[in-house]
Amino acid sequence: MANLTDHTVGWIGVGRMGYPMAERLLKAGCDVSIYNRTRSKAEPLADLGGKIVDTPKELAGCDIIFTMVSTGDDLVNVAFGDNGVLTADTKPKLLVDCSSVSEEASADVRARAAKLGVDMLASPVSGNGKVVKAGKLTIVTSGPRPAFDIAEPYLNEVGRGVTYVGDGELARMIKICHNVLLGVYTQCLAEILVLAEKGGVARSDTMDFINGSVMGSMFSQYKTPSLVNLDLTPTFTPILLRKDLDLGLKAGENLGVELPVTQVTRDMVQRAVDAGHTDCDFSVLLQMQAEVSGLKLESEDADVGTGL
Repeated sequence: MANLTDHTVGWIGVGRMGYPMAERLLKAGCDVSIYNRTRSKAEPLADLGGKIVDTPKELAGCDIIFTMVSTGDDLVNVAFGDNGVLTADTKPKLLVDCSSVSEEASADVRARAAKLGVDMLASPVSGNGKVVKAGKLTIVTSGPRPAFDIAEPYLNEVGRGVTYVGDGELARMIKICHNVLLGVYTQCLAEILVLAEKGGVARSDTMDFINGSVMGSMFSQYKTPSLVNLDLTPTFTPILLRKDLDLGLKAGENLGVELPVTQVTRDMVQRAVDAGHTDCDFSVLLQMQAEVSGLKLESEDADVGTGL
């Protein structure tokens, strides 16, 4: 297994997730050069030793390139677009994409990279910026095993562990299934919280019981302050959740798997988007459920923890 000082790292994308991920590598002593479309968002990482560049192409001399971008089109662009990281004469050894993109986009980049002699790992993650900072991010990876052996210590440093599931795009399927569960679970929480509150039970009490039961999870505990105190500071937006639910529904169609609960959840997310809730947290599903149920929500201003 490689050591953290064995390779130079290039990092593309320092949004809500990418920034703390790159930050963890820098704090671990890694040699990291960073590109972000809006340079000013990356510049604070220079205080930790990050080298800020103006184009992805300037990262081509790094050994390992990590990407954390929003869409498949973004991934293709930073790899092969104008000044893409794989358009220079010098090529990195390995491309590690941590974004949530479709299998098709990932496979396209993988095939084009392979023709240039560059291995690729699909390494989507589960969590958000606060989860990253708490060291509890989880990662699933697929691609060539020798490439994974190189990237593993870096992935372990970014998160609390990584699950290798095999070659090709298998990690994309796992992440699609994960985010389908994320949406369905959140919509279900919204429904039962509104049901319980209309029945006279405070949301904080309902979540206290759920979190302590077999139905509780790291996610339900983390999301409790948002659901109880109505904090919609975005960790993951309805727009992004809709994208992932669409990926799940498309996969179900392609594989002949009926996903009726996923479809209903997707409709609920679309309702939130249509109401203008595009830049807030996806926990707005609770407020949407309350509105159609004739319940006026108020923050409980309760002292509830995240469990992180």
